[in-house]
Amino acid sequence: MGKRYFCDYCDRSFQDNLHNRKKHLNGVQHLRAKRVWYDLFRDAAAILQEEQTKKPCRKFLQTGQCDFGSNCRFSHMTEQDLEKLSAQVQGEKRSKELRQEGADVPTGTIEDWLEKRAKRLSTAQSNSALPEKPAPFQYPPGWPPVQDLPPSLQAPPPGGWPVPPNLQWG
Repeated sequence: MGKRYFCDYCDRSFQDNLHNRKKHLNGVQHLRAKRVWYDLFRDAAAILQEEQTKKPCRKFLQTGQCDFGSNCRFSHMTEQDLEKLSAQVQGEKRSKELRQEGADVPTGTIEDWLEKRAKRLSTAQSNSALPEKPAPFQYPPGWPPVQDLPPSLQAPPPGGWPVPPNLQWG
C-alpha cells in the first residue's frame, strides 16, 4: 500500500510521493486552509487595519451570509464589531505601554477581580439582571465523590490502613 501523508491543515491524507505532495501543497484548497489556520493567530491591530481598508460586503449585510466566506475580499464586520476590535486594540496598547514603563500590574485574587467587575457592571447598567455580588463558587454536595474512588486512590482512614493478619510481623 505504501506510506500515506496526512495534512493537518486540510484534514485529509493521500499516498505520499513527491508528485502528490507537491501537487497538494501548492493546491488552492491547501493554501486557503493554511491561511485560515494562521489567521486564527493574527494580531488584533493587524486585523483591524485590514478590515478598515475593506468595503463592507453587501451580500453579507443583507442576508448575513456570503458565498465566499473567509475568502471574500469585502469586510464581514459590522460597525459594532469594528468598535469592539478597536477597543481591544486600545486595551492591548495600554497594557503594553504599562509593561514597558515598568508599572506593576495590580495583583489580587480572582475573587477581588470578580467583585470589582460585578460592581462596575451594576453601576454601568442599572437595569442589569446581574446580582450585586456574585455568589462564590462552590462544589455541588458530595463532590468530589470520594466513595466512588477506587481504594488505591482513597485517603487512608484515621490511624492508617488495617494490616491483614497474614502480613503482620510476628
